[in-house]
Parts: sequence; structure tokens; C-alpha cells
Amino acid sequence: MREPVHQSRRKVWRDGVFSDGARLIPEETPLALTYNGGTYAVMMGSPEDLGDFAVGFSLSEGIVQAADEIETLDIVELDDGIELRMWLRPDRAERIAERRRNIAGPTGCGLCGLDSISEAVRPAAVVRRGRVFSPREIMAAVAAVAPLQEINHQTRAVHAAALWTAARGIVALREDVGRHNALDKLAGALARDKVIAGEGMVLLTSRVSVEMVQKTAAIGAPLIAAVSAPTALAVRMADAAGITLAAIARADGFEIFTHPERVTGAVAGKEPAYVVVA
Repeated sequence: MREPVHQSRRKVWRDGVFSDGARLIPEETPLALTYNGGTYAVMMGSPEDLGDFAVGFSLSEGIVQAADEIETLDIVELDDGIELRMWLRPDRAERIAERRRNIAGPTGCGLCGLDSISEAVRPAAVVRRGRVFSPREIMAAVAAVAPLQEINHQTRAVHAAALWTAARGIVALREDVGRHNALDKLAGALARDKVIAGEGMVLLTSRVSVEMVQKTAAIGAPLIAAVSAPTALAVRMADAAGITLAAIARADGFEIFTHPERVTGAVAGKEPAYVVVA
């Protein structure tokens, strides 16, 4: 079974100095819950305590009333994820056949409603090179988010997603109780205003999971800067998509997990050139 944590190499910019290092980050994988041969939902989660998750999900969703109504539970590791295969008692099997549906996802779920693992880990769009950014620009962009979070100032309970460019600063910012919703709102705002994101960076007040990378790639921004850490799957996805992933942004700096060449001074002996995207 997959390990729940992954060691990632990254570039660290703290107190004005770059250094190399490693950090443990959580693993993330699609978990498909199937009953009597049919997929009920695909959720993103940590690959541990999966038997507990399968039973607890089944109880909280009302699929079963007691754990012993699940006759068998098999945890099957696939190339792209893990299937939690359950077979129910005959009386429950009839009910799940009638009740099977795509889940209306809770606010913390970015992939609820999908019914295949391959859809959950679909490749992200490859982002064009775009411009490069200085550490000072990244820090200024991150610092610009909090003063504009009007709902969060009132509630201290919502996430924000924003786009920053050197020319305009914060171009757009959207808030929501769900981090995925905030990023979707940002994508919609940019599309409606016909904003091209290739010269900017997406700013997130949350951790970076794989679907946040997929959504940023669809927007076309070459860099993500987030206040929390990424998952291991998000790092792999960002690397494949050509996105620079800077995370754990604090007042004294941040850590770069992928494509450090897009940040001035992050690659020793190589000062990246400014690239104009048409």
C-alpha cells in the first residue's frame, strides 16, 4: 500500500537567501468507492486507514445502517488510484441500485461526483513559459491578498483565490468557504473579463491539492503561490504541467517545489530571461 507521506526536494527562499532542502508532504490519491460492482463516488484522500474510510463513508451516506451489512471489503491498488470494493447484503444491494447517484460534493471536496479514477487524475494542460518572477514580487503578491479578503475579515472562515500581475497587482480575487469554489470563481471572473493569465500568478490561501493544480493549468497561469503546503500528487502534476509551485509562503519567504527556473535567482548560475507570451 502507498505511503501516506512523501519526501520532496525543493528550493527555499527565506530571509532573502536561497537554499536547498527536503520536506515531508502528504500523499494524495483518488479513492473510488464501489458497491456491488458499480462506482458510487471518487474522492481524493490519504492512502491510509482505508477500511475505516470505506465503512465510515458507507454509514455516513446512509448506504448501510451497520458495518456488518457490508459482506466483503477489498482494497485494490491500481496504477492511478485505489478502489474500495464493497459487496453488500442482498437487501442493501437492492437499495443501492435504486439510490446510486453522483454525490453533490461538500465544500471541502473538489472531485466529488466523479465516477472514475482516470477522470480524477486526468493530465493537466501544459502551461506556456510566460514571464519570470522575482522573490520580492511573489512576496508582495501574497501579502496583497489578505487586505482584500472582505468576507474573511468579517468571518475568518473563507478561502481566497486571486490573480496577480506585475502590471496591475491583484487583477481579481474571489472568496468562498470551499477552496475549490474560490478558484473556480476566479477562473470564471477572468474568463468573463477576457483576462489572459500567462503573465501572472495564482495566489491561494489554502493547501495545494491536485485539483487546484488542474484548475490553475486550465486558467493558464505559470505560477502558483500558496500559504500552505502541497500534496505529493499536486507536486507531480505541477511539474508535468510546467507550473512553478511556490508554497508555505510566510512573511520571511517561501518554498519552491517545481520549476524553480521561473523564479529569479532560484537556479544557481542561471538567471532566467524575461519571456513575452503573445
